[in-house]
Amino acid sequence: MALEIERRFLVRGNDWRRHILWEAWLEQGYLVAAADGLTVRVRRASGAAPGAWLTLKARAPQAAGGAGPEGLVRQEFEYPIPPDDAGALLALAPQQLRKWRYGLDLPGGDWVLDVFEAENAPLVVAEVEFEPASLQPGGVPGEGLALELPPWCVQELTGRHELSNAALARCPLAHWPEAQRQDLLKALG
Repeated sequence: MALEIERRFLVRGNDWRRHILWEAWLEQGYLVAAADGLTVRVRRASGAAPGAWLTLKARAPQAAGGAGPEGLVRQEFEYPIPPDDAGALLALAPQQLRKWRYGLDLPGGDWVLDVFEAENAPLVVAEVEFEPASLQPGGVPGEGLALELPPWCVQELTGRHELSNAALARCPLAHWPEAQRQDLLKALG
C-alpha cells in the first residue's frame, strides 16, 4: 500500500527562498473530493520536473498508519499520464487551483513549499514528507516525525481540512468569511 506521511505548516515571510533547490508551476484539478477524504486529482507541472499525473488519495486504514494525528498519514496512488490527457481532465475538473512549488534543502524529510495563486493568494504552505519507516509498528507516529522547524513555519496545518488543496480548490481563501480569513492571515503578521 502506498502511504503519504506529511506535516504541513503556514509560512510567513520570504526567508525560505534561500533554501530553494528547484521550482515548478502546478495546475491541479479535482475530479472527486468527497467528505470522507477520498480525492481524485489531476496535476500538470511545468518547470524543473514537467509532467502530468492522476492521483488518488484516501484515509489510511488503522493498521497502515491511521492511528496517528488526523491528516498525517494517507493512502496515495499516483500515476503518470500524457500531458494532453491531463489537459482534457483539467477541463472536466470543477474545482481547480494553481500554485508555484519549490523544493527546499531542509533536513528531516522531503520539503516542498507552495505559493498559491489567484483566489488563494497570499497563502504559502510548507510540507515535509516522511518515509514510511517514520511510523512505529502498528502505524503509530515515531520519533522520525519530529522536526526542527525553521522560524518562518509559524503554524502547523496538519489535519486542517479547510486548508487541504482539495478544500482550497472547492472554497478558495478569497471566498472564506472575512473573520475566518483574517484569523488565518493574522498569523502572517
